[in-house]
Amino acid sequence: MFKGRVLKFGDNVNTDEIIPAIYLDTISPSDLAKHCMEGIDPEFPKKVKKGDIIVAMKNFGCGSSREHAPLAIKTLGISCVVACSFARIFYRNAINIGLPILESPGAAEETKEGDWLEIDIEKGTIRNARLDRIYNTIPFPTFMQKIIDAGGLMEYVKEKVRREDV
Repeated sequence: MFKGRVLKFGDNVNTDEIIPAIYLDTISPSDLAKHCMEGIDPEFPKKVKKGDIIVAMKNFGCGSSREHAPLAIKTLGISCVVACSFARIFYRNAINIGLPILESPGAAEETKEGDWLEIDIEKGTIRNARLDRIYNTIPFPTFMQKIIDAGGLMEYVKEKVRREDV
């Protein structure tokens, strides 16, 4: 269950806006987080509180296939991203690093900056406290939920290998 304040974005937020190309030689997740969303709002990292939720419209994460983008979002403390739709490569990269993302056009369209959301990714529900409204989304398949719960694909594989070594 995630609970957090909404930070709202529009359509076609691309990976260069999420983390500008100038920082792609940076391997430190905390350094990447300092520049998250710099292409749209240079002050964004200062506004984020741990657990906040990004809500966006269509095609979030379009552009290049850089894994830096979801990593910067996650490391900054964003707990979840909800959008009408995601670019497919961003979707997979987010799962690979353990960042929960949910497609829900209704929630994305009706949610405003500063709203409070309660998200149950296992049930596939998003509750907007301001509207007292619940939106349904498709829950992740079990294997994807396990990857997210482990903190990403690499952690999932390490965990699986450790269990098999016993």
